[in-house]
Amino acid sequence: MDFGLSNTYQKNEMLKTASGSPCYASPEMIAGLQYDPLKADIWSSGIILFALLCGYLPFDDPDTQTLYNKIMRGDFEIPSYVSKEARSLLNGMLNVNPSKRMSVAEIRASEFHAKHN
Repeated sequence: MDFGLSNTYQKNEMLKTASGSPCYASPEMIAGLQYDPLKADIWSSGIILFALLCGYLPFDDPDTQTLYNKIMRGDFEIPSYVSKEARSLLNGMLNVNPSKRMSVAEIRASEFHAKHN
């Protein structure tokens, strides 16, 4: 982890400063909106889980604007070899709408977590 690309915040504080690497950035951060840092971290964790399960990033492109457009649309495909439990978890964590994105409690209650805990 590179803490030089991180940010600090207070409980219930919304952030507006982008931090981190573009491939891991949430849509709301890319859009320049105020964002809930916990929801943005869940998005980034979903990116990491996808990479661990699939061996590549869900959003990647050499052109930064194309990359941002893919992230903003949630334009990614989960390979067929990924289990239905993992697929459900990834779709919940990588929901472009932060208010519909899974919470930590929902992640812990997921079938994937129950199966692999």
